[in-house]
Amino acid sequence: MQSPLYFFTVEEYLELEQSSDIRHEYFAGEVFAMAGGSKEHNIITLNIASRLRSGLRGSSCNVFMSDMKVKINLANDNKTIFYYPDAIVSCDTEDQDRYSLNYPCLIIEVLSPSTETIDRREKLVNYRSLASLKEYVLISQNEIKVEVYRQDEKGNWTIQILINRDDKLHLDSVGLILEMAEIYEDIINI
Repeated sequence: MQSPLYFFTVEEYLELEQSSDIRHEYFAGEVFAMAGGSKEHNIITLNIASRLRSGLRGSSCNVFMSDMKVKINLANDNKTIFYYPDAIVSCDTEDQDRYSLNYPCLIIEVLSPSTETIDRREKLVNYRSLASLKEYVLISQNEIKVEVYRQDEKGNWTIQILINRDDKLHLDSVGLILEMAEIYEDIINI
């Protein structure tokens, strides 16, 4: 016997999230529970978010961690998606929703074995549909490896891969530079 798949409306999903003890991502009516992260994942995320927060303090930009959703409206498919990135920056004064961001300029995901494929494929494609997004960064937690997907002035996307201890992560979208030692502090001895 098969059970029918229930599709949530955006309103039902948002109501569920406000009362739920666990976070869920939303993809066109389907809801997926988020798994907990490793210590390494959490430390890297905190390292990055704290560096971003410190560097952007006093600016018009706001830094958020994994409890803030990013909302994506795929107009051509008439679908709405909500993701929980590990770190997000929005510098847009139009981003006034209390529980989600619509205009992020920077999204960072720390890769986990259970989500890496989704981060590299599904999220990469869907995040790039956001006109405001200038950089999408993927960070390995097991080795020094940072991948930066960057949108240029013409709207084209390029990729830069950083694998050396001396590399610097240039975040053009927010005008900051992060050292590998800052990203991997307390994780990998650099």
